[in-house]
Amino acid sequence: MLFFQGILFYMPHWIWKQWEEGKVRMISEGMRGALLDNKPERQAKSQRLAKYISDTLHLHNTYAAGYFFCEALNFVNVVGNIFFIDTFLGGAFLSYGTDVLKFSNMNQEQRSDPMVEVFPRVTKCTFHKFGASGTIQKFDALCVLALNILNEKIYIFLWFWFIILAVLSGIALLYSMAVVLLPSTRETILRKRFKFGTPAGVNALIRETQVGDFLLLHLLGQNMNIMMFNEVLDELCRQLNLGSTSGASPTSVPSAPSTLEMSPIYPEIEKYAKDTEI
Repeated sequence: MLFFQGILFYMPHWIWKQWEEGKVRMISEGMRGALLDNKPERQAKSQRLAKYISDTLHLHNTYAAGYFFCEALNFVNVVGNIFFIDTFLGGAFLSYGTDVLKFSNMNQEQRSDPMVEVFPRVTKCTFHKFGASGTIQKFDALCVLALNILNEKIYIFLWFWFIILAVLSGIALLYSMAVVLLPSTRETILRKRFKFGTPAGVNALIRETQVGDFLLLHLLGQNMNIMMFNEVLDELCRQLNLGSTSGASPTSVPSAPSTLEMSPIYPEIEKYAKDTEI
């Protein structure tokens, strides 16, 4: 049964991998990890990726639909497994964890272990064996179910684990719904990713893109160097005729002026040479 549940939990991951087909890895090849030192090569890769996004603009909604479907499937899978185990255990799993917590706080003389009620450790057994005359005889005995000692620990862990997964999956599902329904949410997320972009530029980019385009950008931002990602977004805005969304290029870090640039503010040495002679 646990193996079957493991397969159920793996299914959303497998479906997404088949749906995604390694798109993010393929289009961001060579742009993940450390920042490239070769500026022309970095700019060429940024332009190539921005060109791909601009050419396929508004064509990623099916891609996003698969992603959000798998998000919903994760939540349904967890909740479904909770009720499946509850049915398997005769309706005792839904309150199994809370009953165990209550049991630990009860008086020892009055409490009844819920784990023993669900997974009995001792039971009545009937043995059939041949007697001295060859007839079958029945013997009643008490048998220790050693495996249930392990089962009760496994299912108390699963109860807490499923509750945590259900809460996290529910939050992720609400987050995905907010991304789909609220453009302001997408703008806030992209603004945090696009650290060098201006609010007006980010807002223009959100208006130009759809949910599928945003999801692709969001996944790229999670898999790329932050500087490279900002360069890609800046180049994308230029290709979409939105102008540069950044007040300054992320790579244009101000440097100290050279001595030649500062020479006009230095006094002429020849003018004061006589004053320094001894």
